[in-house]
Amino acid sequence: MKRWIPFLFLAAAPVLAGEHPVGKPAPDFSLTDITGQVRKLSDFKGQTVVLEWTNYRCPFVRKHYGSGNMQALQKEWTAKGVVWLSICSSSEGKEGFMTPAEWRKAAAEKGAASTAILLDPDGKVGRLYGAKTTPHMFVIDSKGLLAYKGAIDDRPSTDPADIPGAKNYVRMVLEDLAAGRISRVASTTSYGCSVKYRGH
Repeated sequence: MKRWIPFLFLAAAPVLAGEHPVGKPAPDFSLTDITGQVRKLSDFKGQTVVLEWTNYRCPFVRKHYGSGNMQALQKEWTAKGVVWLSICSSSEGKEGFMTPAEWRKAAAEKGAASTAILLDPDGKVGRLYGAKTTPHMFVIDSKGLLAYKGAIDDRPSTDPADIPGAKNYVRMVLEDLAAGRISRVASTTSYGCSVKYRGH
């Protein structure tokens, strides 16, 4: 318990511009995925949705994909009906930006198992949600309310050896939602590489 408490936001922490408080409706958005299909958050009304900000060139992201941790979590929960949307907000010319064809190749090589990988090169959706790092995780419940935002786990490192002993916050939240329980964790401080927005 003592290990992960320091990463929690205090309940009284101010809500910054571009961020949305847990317990409030998650803002709708529309993005094109790497196959050219337009995906809207509202298309998944009534389902639990995970938003994962990603950048395959970030060492923190490589930690979770190189070990297979992220793919395993994606497979586990999409099999249970959860929608998993990976989002890249890297702008053109910045680290992590890839064309749709490059994304399809990279995702296949990594065995990514998200429902869809969405491209946000202008950063509009990333800024809308206040995504700061890769990875940065958000969980939206079946009522469309933001249930969690923050880190994937409590080990802010690039070392895959830390994964087995970590508290995986995303799994905890999804388990609680599936069981109809009040979530054990609502928000934490995300860790990783900064999102490579246009102009940054």
